Formats: sequence, structure tokens, C-alpha cells
Amino acid sequence: MALLCSTFRTPFLFLQNPKPLSLSSLHFRLSLSPRSPRFPSLRSSPSAAGDSDQPSAKISDEWGEDYDPEPESSSSKFPDSDPPKNDDEWQEGDAGGYVNGGNGTPATSADAPAEEGVGDKLEGLKRALVDTVYGTELGIRAGSEVRAEVSELVTQLEAANPTLAPVEEPALLNGNWVLLYTASSELLPLLAAGRLPLLKVDKISQTIDTSSFTIINSTTLSSPFASLTFSASASFEVRSPTRIQVTFKEGTIQPPEIKSKIELPENVDIFGQKISLPPVQQSLGPLQDLVENISRIISGQPPLKIPIPGERTSSWLLTTYLDKDLRISRGDGGLFVLAREGSPLLDQ
Repeated sequence: MALLCSTFRTPFLFLQNPKPLSLSSLHFRLSLSPRSPRFPSLRSSPSAAGDSDQPSAKISDEWGEDYDPEPESSSSKFPDSDPPKNDDEWQEGDAGGYVNGGNGTPATSADAPAEEGVGDKLEGLKRALVDTVYGTELGIRAGSEVRAEVSELVTQLEAANPTLAPVEEPALLNGNWVLLYTASSELLPLLAAGRLPLLKVDKISQTIDTSSFTIINSTTLSSPFASLTFSASASFEVRSPTRIQVTFKEGTIQPPEIKSKIELPENVDIFGQKISLPPVQQSLGPLQDLVENISRIISGQPPLKIPIPGERTSSWLLTTYLDKDLRISRGDGGLFVLAREGSPLLDQ
């Protein structure tokens, strides 16, 4: 019976509201229903914020429950005083290796050890090169092993050349340079002459003057009786920051310097046989006065100048290493290793 009553009541409800609900009306009704807030909202007192007698603001969470906010600390987030300067995490104070800008850029003082290391390496290579060529008589007595070692040291120095444009550095390029070693085929006959008995190549040098664009190559031969110096002067043109074109003009033979005293070595090597010379030295005693007279006569003579003709008056010179003490050059004749006159590299 109850089931029938409920069955008859349902159509009656539909009869009272025969018009079905639309989606828009349903949405309108739902929008009128209150929602619980998803996030806490701040409920402030209507009194002024600066009134200390009023209770502090309440915070409501998403369930509608109020709670008091935690009081903020009176201390500032940042200290009143500046942090100590020049302190790092290692407590080492002033780092000294970075500029005062916080950008991590190394200061000049930080590069000093690296520069000193490069300088020490170059000095070591230069000293090793000088020691290697010592006793080779400018290269004429250098064997295959010595030449290979010299070539390796020269290659390392050229790779670390501190002067990339030598021709543009007159302060370094100018001056008198003394030959230490050469592999030039053009100088081999001259060096071979120095191996003759009682004859020695004392010095081969090159003087460069960039203000007048001139070069003078000088050679000094010595014997127990006299020393002879001859030179060749040339002009040059700059072809690149490292290369010059040289044109020889004339040769000059200085009057021989007769030695006031004849000094013979104790022995001399002739074709593999050693010959003792003290007996010869004693026999030359009466000739000492004659030698002094000849020396006074010749010393007043002017030098002899000879023009240099021919097609081989022109040559080129490439400077591959240059600093205040050492110069390495390559020409169409070969390799040249020179030290500045007065350099410690000449102290052997």
C-alpha cells in the first residue's frame, strides 16, 4: 500500500512543476550556493593598522577556522653593518689574485708566476743552445748529433718567440751581434780557412742600424803574427715584419794589426801530426824589432775598399727569434745563431 502511495506521489510532483529545468537555470542556482574558500584569507580589523591596542589580524584557513599569525622577528634580514672585507671562505683574507669587482677577472699579479715560468723556460733553452754549440768553432766542427740537437733547440725557441715583429722593434734589433753558430753553406769556406795551422777565426759579427737601413758583416782572422779584419757593408729593405731584403755594396779590408810580440802555440796539428813549436819561438826572437817597425808603418794606412759586383749581391734575411740577448735568423744561405755583444751568453 505504501509502495502504491509513493508511486502515485511521483507523478504529482512532476505535475506541480511540469517545465523541466534548463542547464542555464541549473548553473545559476549552483552559482548562488556559497563556497568554502580554497586558500586562507586575511581578515583584518576595521581599526587602523598602526593602533597597537587593537587585536592582531586573524588568518582563516580553507576550513574557516581562525588562527593567530606567528609574530615576525624584529631583527632585519640583512645585518646593519657591512660584512668584513677581504675575507673568503678559507679565511685567508685578501685574495690578491682578482680585481676588486667580483667578476672573477684575474689581476695582473696573478699572471706574474706564469710569465716568470715562461721566462725561465726561454732562459733554459737559450743556455742549452749556447752550451751545445760551444766548441764547434761556429759550427764547422759540429757533428750530425750536435746539429740535430741544435735544430731541435732552435725550433723550440722559434715557437716561443717573444718578438713577433722584429723589424718593428729597433731597440732590440739594433746593435752588434756576434755569431755563435751557423749552418750556412756560404760561410763554410771561411770557417774552413780557420782550421789551417796558425790561423784562427776570432770573430764574425753583424751590425744592424735600422735608422740608416744598413748592415755590416765583419770577420776577424788572427795568427801569431797579426790579425786581419774585413767586412762587407749592405743596405736593406723591409719586406715584412720579420723579413728584410739585403743588397751588398762593397767590401772593406782593414790594415792588418801586427802584434808587438810573436806568440806561437806549444804545438800545431798538421795533417794529423803534432809539431812542437817552442824551438821555432826561440828562433823568432831577433825578428821582434822588425815586426814592431812593420806594425807602426801599416797602422797608419787607410782601409782598402772593394766594390762587390755580380748577381749574388742580393740576399734575404728572416728573423725567427729575437730578445735582448739572442737572435736567430734564417737566410738563403742557412741558419744563423747570434748573441748580442756584451750578453752573458758570451761568457763561456
